[in-house]
Amino acid sequence: MDVNFIYQLIIFIFGLTIGSFLNCVIYRLETGDSFLKGRSFCPFCKHKLLWLDLIPIFSFIFLKGKCRYCGKKISWQYPLVEISLAILFLFSFIFFPDLPFSLWKLFYYWLVISFLIIIFVFDLKYFIILDKIIYPLIILVLLFDFHFLFLKQYATFYNLILSALAAGLFFLIIVLISNGKWMGIGDIKISFFMGLFLGFPNILVALFLSFLIGAIIGIGLILAQKKTLKSEVPFGPFLVIGTLIALFWGEKIVSYYLVLFNI
Repeated sequence: MDVNFIYQLIIFIFGLTIGSFLNCVIYRLETGDSFLKGRSFCPFCKHKLLWLDLIPIFSFIFLKGKCRYCGKKISWQYPLVEISLAILFLFSFIFFPDLPFSLWKLFYYWLVISFLIIIFVFDLKYFIILDKIIYPLIILVLLFDFHFLFLKQYATFYNLILSALAAGLFFLIIVLISNGKWMGIGDIKISFFMGLFLGFPNILVALFLSFLIGAIIGIGLILAQKKTLKSEVPFGPFLVIGTLIALFWGEKIVSYYLVLFNI
């Protein structure tokens, strides 16, 4: 059997496992409980779950999406978060071929992706980007960026810092102009992170795609009469999607754009 396939299988299973843990984190962030201690339990009947109930993906399938003890439906959030994180972990391994030999970089990307999944789900469900999530993420990325100074890659470091300031300022202006109606303070914070993480020109790709996808989905919801022009729609999930696309395909998108317009 191909050794690389074995690595990919292990990483996929690892991603499923971490995804299951993130579901616990998301739930307990909302309830205020500690996710570092205490056994998992059904959110409806509060019955403590057995290990058979906690196997990523498979438990959801075997239980037919229902709690074994009370019969209430289990949210699709759980398998979707698990499978999404597994795929993203695998993408990180495949898209950056040098990473298997730089494990600390691979774990860095996995940490950032895990934070982004939490932000995506929490903002989508509760319309808020928690400071206790976004601030540690910004600190994590900033600490990583400082290693470019030790490598004397000053241009890269300044690129990331200036990209963060520019992105944050852009969203700050939107917030001030709209008096907080179009964007929120949380969007300023996550855009600052995006600049630190992606740098120029990938930050432009991420922001453009965030607004494009947001507009398409927003119009779709209005046409489907699920939302109105006055309805509140969280923008954090679109920023997360834009960030992930720019992470994996940003350079290719920029190259295609430059070729297309003969720049």
